[in-house]
Amino acid sequence: MNHIHPTAARYRSLLAPLALSLGLAACASPGGHPQDPLEPMNRATFRFNDTVDTYALRPVAQVYAEAPLPVRTGVANFFGNIRDVWTGVNNVLQGKPLDGVSDFGRVLVNSTIGMLGVFDVATDMGLEKHDEDLGQTLAVWGVGDGPYLVLPLLGPSTVRDSVALIGDMQADPVGHVEDIPTRNSLRALRIVNTRAGLLGADEAANQAALDKYEYLRSFYLQYRRGQIYDGQPPRIKDPDDEAGLDDAPETPSAALKLDAQPLAASVAPVENPQ
Repeated sequence: MNHIHPTAARYRSLLAPLALSLGLAACASPGGHPQDPLEPMNRATFRFNDTVDTYALRPVAQVYAEAPLPVRTGVANFFGNIRDVWTGVNNVLQGKPLDGVSDFGRVLVNSTIGMLGVFDVATDMGLEKHDEDLGQTLAVWGVGDGPYLVLPLLGPSTVRDSVALIGDMQADPVGHVEDIPTRNSLRALRIVNTRAGLLGADEAANQAALDKYEYLRSFYLQYRRGQIYDGQPPRIKDPDDEAGLDDAPETPSAALKLDAQPLAASVAPVENPQ
């Protein structure tokens, strides 16, 4: 009897939906947004995610938002400090060693003086916080976006970023905590803490657009392009602009990010096998 290594099984479970999406993309009919050939499937996934958020995640976040601000800030700083390690690695891989050194310096300072990152002392010392992931690194290396993709529970992404997400998840120290209850508790706390900070942003999105799906798709693609080009992206015409989305109020970037990752990157299902 063949035994499948847990890591291989996890990769297979992550890659199976992606392979299906790629197959559907090859068969998708032209029309609509050129970067969204899977729009019918994406819209269905979007509605599912929105329902889960409405009836599960958002109510929990509303309760958590009543916690004192210093507590929520400390939690966010703690997880941000963890993420700075992977950010530093990606800055080095992107050919930005000075930024990478700064990121590693942030981790050193905040992990010691900042009491495991609860206090962001590094920012006060002039060490700028960056936001990099494997998807951005692949983009810098010349890998194209691929079709727009909405992942179940994980939210907006692209084919490239969905593949890179596997590496991001493997590099997440929280995912390597051996004690399962502790690992799942940390994941849940990170998700809820970040979602609580977005309670105003989702209302802005609801009020800004007649079609929330198109609005968030346009915003995500533009925001992601800005990340890849470090805030100075080339001007590219977005087909969604014709729907008047350029005139809509800008949704805070955090509305599409959880812990500096797309909704896709951080709302990882809380599961036992790791």
